[in-house]
Amino acid sequence: MCAEFDVTPRTLRFYEYKELLQPRREGQKRLFTKRDKARLKLILRGKRFGFSLDEIRELLDLYYVGDQQATQLARTYERALLRMKAMREQRAELDVAIDDLQRNLDMVSQMLEQRGVKAAAE
Repeated sequence: MCAEFDVTPRTLRFYEYKELLQPRREGQKRLFTKRDKARLKLILRGKRFGFSLDEIRELLDLYYVGDQQATQLARTYERALLRMKAMREQRAELDVAIDDLQRNLDMVSQMLEQRGVKAAAE
């Protein structure tokens, strides 16, 4: 599991502790099922998109509502729309900060050149 998903054993144990994964146990060994692998894939995707573990757990637990995943899909879609909006706002803020930083770098580079000092390469 660790190699397949590029996670540490500690990560898997943490997700198990948080009740996101429920592997079978044989002594100290953890045996992960296809269901666990599918859940881990969704957990990692959710983390990459910025969802909290509580949000991910809530969405995963909706699988068991018994309405052929309609509630799970609808709630996931709603949360994803909100997350997309937040990510776009963050990107806009980053674009402004990057432009501001670039202007400052250009200004300092010119000041260094005026003093005969070569600025470090980007």
